[in-house]
Amino acid sequence: MLVAGFFFAMMGVFVKFGAGEFDAAEMAFYRSFVGLFFIGALIVWRKGTIRTPYFAGHVTRSVVGSISLIGYFYAMSKLPLATAQTLNYTSPIFLAIATVVVLGERFTYWLIGAIVLGFAGVALLLQPTMQGGKESAAWIGLFSGVFAAWAYLSVRSLGKLGEPDYRVVFWFTVIGSIICAGWQLATSSFHPVRWSNVWIVVGIGFCGTIAQLAMTRAYRTGNTLVVGSLSYSTLVFGALAAFLVGNERLAPLELAGMAVIIASGILAMRVEKKDEIEEAGFES
Repeated sequence: MLVAGFFFAMMGVFVKFGAGEFDAAEMAFYRSFVGLFFIGALIVWRKGTIRTPYFAGHVTRSVVGSISLIGYFYAMSKLPLATAQTLNYTSPIFLAIATVVVLGERFTYWLIGAIVLGFAGVALLLQPTMQGGKESAAWIGLFSGVFAAWAYLSVRSLGKLGEPDYRVVFWFTVIGSIICAGWQLATSSFHPVRWSNVWIVVGIGFCGTIAQLAMTRAYRTGNTLVVGSLSYSTLVFGALAAFLVGNERLAPLELAGMAVIIASGILAMRVEKKDEIEEAGFES
């Protein structure tokens, strides 16, 4: 997940570079379409197959993941990189809720506190953003976190069914390309890819694909909640990249909101992990 966090952050840097060249819809499409070539080459090299008995599961994962991707790219194109990434990475908070609602795990008071703390962080982060007249982008970024949590649960389910990482990522890039292409045709004009900006397109696709493979492996083989906690590494990498490359500055209230969201997510994951350990000890 640390590898995924690094490459997701690097993808965000390429998106910020591409914001002056392409619309968010175009970049989301290139993320999936270019990634399709990278994952296709990997499948050929490994002599794998794309045939699956769980196609419906791949469709669900790909649709909700694509919606999250579109919202994430839109937010990154309109907001500071660190702000957009933090809003998307509220997903561990929603993931902690989903483990209770979907997987039937216990809902503790500590978890309630973590969720309340997380939304307090979101409120801190949104306040300065809304003053800047970018409330729509902020809310879209937040809902991208909801759909990301749904996608992570789907990835976990496919992993339990024995689906390999490359196949999960392949169908995500195929279906994602179709959905993002439809969004692009419906909402934006076309900006040509030239030698001067093709590096942005390739960077988005390459970094996104490596990050997806690493993330899929993490959720397939690791504990869902622990992996969700480690996903916050993207925010650290992203903040450093935004400072070093983009020279972006965040207001103190925005920094406070980011810190609260990260703390709430880690608390939620640790609470649920502690409950799992205690329950396993009781059963034994």
